[in-house]
Amino acid sequence: MRLSELRHAGRAPSLPLSLELADAAGSAELQLLTLLRVLPGQRYVGAGVWRGRPVLAKLLVGSKAARHFQRERDGVRLLAEQGMTTPLLLADGLKDGEGGWLLFEFLEDAQSLGDAWQAVEALPLLADPQVAVLAEALAAIARLHGKGLWQEDLHLDNLLRHGGQLYLIDGAGICVEQAGKPLSRDKVLENLGVFFAQLPKTLEPFTEELLVHYLLSNSEHALPLEALQKQVNKVRSWRLKDFLNKVGRECTLFSVQRGAFGLRAIRREEAAAMLPVLEQADALLSRGHLFKTGGAASVGKVEVAGRTLLVKRYNIKGFAHWLKRFWRPSRAWCSWREGNRLAFLGFATPKPLALLEKRFLWLRSRAYLVTEFLPGPDIIGRFAPFVESGAAPEAELQALEHLFAELIRERISHGDFKGHNLFWHEGRWALIDLDSMCQHGSLASFAPAYARDRARFMRNWPESSALYQVIDQRLPKDAGSAH
Repeated sequence: MRLSELRHAGRAPSLPLSLELADAAGSAELQLLTLLRVLPGQRYVGAGVWRGRPVLAKLLVGSKAARHFQRERDGVRLLAEQGMTTPLLLADGLKDGEGGWLLFEFLEDAQSLGDAWQAVEALPLLADPQVAVLAEALAAIARLHGKGLWQEDLHLDNLLRHGGQLYLIDGAGICVEQAGKPLSRDKVLENLGVFFAQLPKTLEPFTEELLVHYLLSNSEHALPLEALQKQVNKVRSWRLKDFLNKVGRECTLFSVQRGAFGLRAIRREEAAAMLPVLEQADALLSRGHLFKTGGAASVGKVEVAGRTLLVKRYNIKGFAHWLKRFWRPSRAWCSWREGNRLAFLGFATPKPLALLEKRFLWLRSRAYLVTEFLPGPDIIGRFAPFVESGAAPEAELQALEHLFAELIRERISHGDFKGHNLFWHEGRWALIDLDSMCQHGSLASFAPAYARDRARFMRNWPESSALYQVIDQRLPKDAGSAH
């Protein structure tokens, strides 16, 4: 295959494939064996064999190939020139009309710090293994900043452990202020904001403690926490907006098809499993265990290939109902977007797996949502034994306080906060039934919505009961008082 042909190879070209590449020593064949990252029609990154040795290949095609090639090569050279540990660039080339390519030494059995973090993320906050991963990352970032460089696309997957060393990768994201001279304070804060914004919010109270690991390797500037937190908030807001744009378009994370006769969105890693579910959704519901049937929605637990899922069908009850629904986003779409929002922000909620809106000439009709199934009890059932005594488990009351505090911090209202929409699952309260959920842009908008949510939530128990009194005392009374 010619390099230029990759432009039309789509997301999953047939492997292995052979590409003829030329360098100073002449032409040689690259055998591409696996693909690690694909941006269709632009970038293909994978492992292969070239001149008898394993390599990591970055293949750049399309109209932006020359620009992307230059950025990658310049970044790799900057890292090497400043003595940073980075995979050796073995060969590279750029050919008009074809594209660009860079071949790096392949780090066998390397582990990204992203994978290392996933392995320890569930441990108690700031457990030693967690601190070890974050300290390693912050020390590397500090060394990078000390050389006047920063990684624009800074995240844990761009740091690789191999042979007792930490390697920096992704030269395309490397930027320079003054090579060899420490980065300015503003750039340091900006870049650290990118790093800390990607960590779980539960670590936010420990930012100062974690920052010590950066300062041990680079103490050039005083780094005020308030200024750093401002950058973190700015990046988090941008990342959420960018992510929500992706849930409705074709990208690395989601497989999306949109047209006059339907909208289908699936988490990309679930595509093979979810396509048959969407195709047979009505039949699966008819055979499944129904929690709700008829009316505006039908909800059922279904078994597919040994996996338990929840399928929700949003019905059209008649012509009058259709007139109200066809012109606006379906409730399935709202649930899909808000479920992904909650998951992105770190809330517990059933993982949204797939969405299908049926349309006729863009006019919406029936819609389907598929999520993971939560087996845990809802809060009504969970707290039923404690209504009169008020002696609900302390850990569960604390988890409830935490949930409300997080909702206030993110200015999120649920819209239908009855007890059957709150499930106890793996030590947390998980939110379901999200089609009325809203993240508000201002306190003025959020405050009355929070008041309605709280009032609806408290109506789950008699006002005279001990449990009502306990919960009422512990939950914030208004949107400005989370504790």
